[in-house]
Amino acid sequence: MTQGNGNHNGNGNRNGNGNGGSIITIIYYKNKNLINNGSSYLTSSTTPLDILLSPKYATKEEIDIAIREFIQIVGDDHVSCLEGDLEHHSDSFYNAHKALKTQKPRAIVYPSCTQEVSAVMKICHKYHIPVVAFGGGTSIEGHYVNTRNGISLDLSRMDRILEFNKNDLDVVCDAGVGWQDLNEFLSPHNLMIGVDPGPGAQLGGMTSCNCSGTNAFQFGTMKENVIGLEVVLADGTIITTRQRPRKTSAGYNLTGLFIGSEGTLGIITKVKLKVHVKPENEGIIEIQFESIEDATNSVKNLIQKNIKLNAIELLNNKMMQSLNLSKQLAHIYEEKATLFLKISGASPLITKETIKQIKFVITDNNATYFKVATNDLEKQEIWSARKLALWSAIQYGKSVLGNDAQSISTDVAVPISDLPEIIKLTEHDIEQTDVVGVIVGHVGDGNFHSCLSFNAENEKKAWEIADKCVERAVIQFQGTCSGEHGIGYGKRKYLELELGSQTIDLMRRIKMALDPLRILNPDKILKIDPADIGEH
Repeated sequence: MTQGNGNHNGNGNRNGNGNGGSIITIIYYKNKNLINNGSSYLTSSTTPLDILLSPKYATKEEIDIAIREFIQIVGDDHVSCLEGDLEHHSDSFYNAHKALKTQKPRAIVYPSCTQEVSAVMKICHKYHIPVVAFGGGTSIEGHYVNTRNGISLDLSRMDRILEFNKNDLDVVCDAGVGWQDLNEFLSPHNLMIGVDPGPGAQLGGMTSCNCSGTNAFQFGTMKENVIGLEVVLADGTIITTRQRPRKTSAGYNLTGLFIGSEGTLGIITKVKLKVHVKPENEGIIEIQFESIEDATNSVKNLIQKNIKLNAIELLNNKMMQSLNLSKQLAHIYEEKATLFLKISGASPLITKETIKQIKFVITDNNATYFKVATNDLEKQEIWSARKLALWSAIQYGKSVLGNDAQSISTDVAVPISDLPEIIKLTEHDIEQTDVVGVIVGHVGDGNFHSCLSFNAENEKKAWEIADKCVERAVIQFQGTCSGEHGIGYGKRKYLELELGSQTIDLMRRIKMALDPLRILNPDKILKIDPADIGEH
């Protein structure tokens, strides 16, 4: 990855203090007189990559000066340059797209409030310092890889639940609030939030990646659950995207713009979020099938018959094998394609009727086993199997390939009617190699993961399987390369395959409008530098 040389415009002179918008715009384009479809690049609706100059970022000396200014804002105890902290904010075991040894932040800054975030961003804007926002550190697509050696802005100190509007079923929280902590706060009120991503995730990062989880089939993703946001822009400006009503047609949908933007357009500091009444008379069902086709056809049929379900999770036979080998569960499962379902109803009678409808559908699809959890302990045991899936898949890979095995995970989503075919094809691809692969997914919305473990000998095969899975989803089945993990650094090429270069050019135009210095999470979602040679 090409690094900035410390200059701030094409002539090596700093001219980026935020004043004189036309000058700022011009110096980041190669030639303002170039023509694109008959109009100037500066007045066209899109920004192709090849018209940009490479971004110029702060020198080491300038970052050292800025660090002293950060300390004046947040205090000496809340700025760290310790190697362990830099490592923690560079990469994680779960990241599929590892940071290079040189890709570390120069410092970690821990603000405590929106005003401190704004003050820090004004300094970064002044010196052209790249900023990567950091939440729970649970993302897996290289979202917080520090490609440009700037600072990491850790929002974990911003962990306050600011408003709880029980009568309106919403909360207002700092970006650093963890979703599990929020659910613990809501539980005595018989309430919960709608999304349930990996343990440790925080609201700011969850919003930035538009995460979801097992409950998305019933409650939707963050996009459906976020009411409004407070955001700090690249120059330190603080904005609010929306008030608290459940509906509005007032102006542009800025809330939607920042959801899923992965910290490339602004730093989310507050989240206004819907909360939900916990489902009544909830039941959990385990169903097993002889084949993956029977399981996925059951999913399709259940949805087409409009049977009320809260969650539909699929685990293939290899995933069930990995769970058994993990020895983390109370009993051993048959190693067959398995569905875990959540259902609920206003009364036990309604729940029983739903169970009857489900039995009718699965009988036509050759189900071999059907169990309804009868108590809270059984419910917890069945659902914990799904929650242990990722960890179990990784450990399974290590048990087969050795402790040096690494893992990657696809995240495609396709129309429900195409789910049986794409999962069958993906299983076949895995079976033709010595890559250790399992399939697990939130199949109620057509989203599934191929968790692929590999070593040095078969790494190329693993990436070929992943590429084929994504290309098949996007090209053959009109799906998406990412249902919930986001794009980050690792899936940029897939995004262009999915949407086309002109759509990416429009996204780049939006990026350049909000962040012309390109300091906010550089190199994520799309390329911002014509010298960028692609993922390593």
